[in-house]
Amino acid sequence: MLLLLRTGDGTWEALLKPGKRVKAGTRIEFSGSGLLITAEVIGMKENGIKILKFSDETAIPKIGKVALPPYIHHALADSGRYQTVYARNEGSVAAPTAGLHFTPELLQKIKEKSVVCVPVTLHIGLDTFQPVHEEDPHTHIIHREFSTMGEETGSQISKAKAEGRRVICVGTTSVRTIEHVAKLGVPLQPFSGWIDTFILPGYKFLIVDALLTNFHLPRTTLLMLVSAFAGKELIDKSYSEAIKEKYRFYSFGDAMLIC
Repeated sequence: MLLLLRTGDGTWEALLKPGKRVKAGTRIEFSGSGLLITAEVIGMKENGIKILKFSDETAIPKIGKVALPPYIHHALADSGRYQTVYARNEGSVAAPTAGLHFTPELLQKIKEKSVVCVPVTLHIGLDTFQPVHEEDPHTHIIHREFSTMGEETGSQISKAKAEGRRVICVGTTSVRTIEHVAKLGVPLQPFSGWIDTFILPGYKFLIVDALLTNFHLPRTTLLMLVSAFAGKELIDKSYSEAIKEKYRFYSFGDAMLIC
């Protein structure tokens, strides 16, 4: 069971495997650490998502484990390894992989070079795991993700653009957040809400000047976003070079800076 989104007191949206066998009214028991809880399926949504009601959701962190991508086959000795050092708010179903490269020491060195670091929050959702099956990606419906941008962040980014300084995003999640807010107006205003911005080749970027990003899975919205930013020809060339030189891909892999 992969928990996706808390929608109320003890109520969650989740993916189950095998999901087709699970109907409304099904009760599932979970045990571990001397605890026992139940989850009842109380509804269904599109794309196989189930709505569950837990008997005691306070036990979930004690029984459950950090959800890792399917290509990671071994449990982490330290679950905090699949988390950025600057994360503050719970809610994502996956880590923003570009941020995994940073340590407190590296962030301090960056700030000492007069780089202004400001945070945004995007709770990564189901599309991180879902490939685009449509032949025409424009017909793909991207899942909404909850995002927030504070007043100070919006002010600092807007000031940087006005002064001709570069805005460098760490990860595609940051890009989606900033570009979504920018479509609502510049200077950027504080934002908290759902975003469904789908960035494909041909998109005109409003704010972002450079992007630090990992190497992504094929047929994903993330790969389409970086292709929109750098151009498909450059991305194809970069990925070919990465394969040739045996770079590591995906969550714990290498990154590239696109300027």
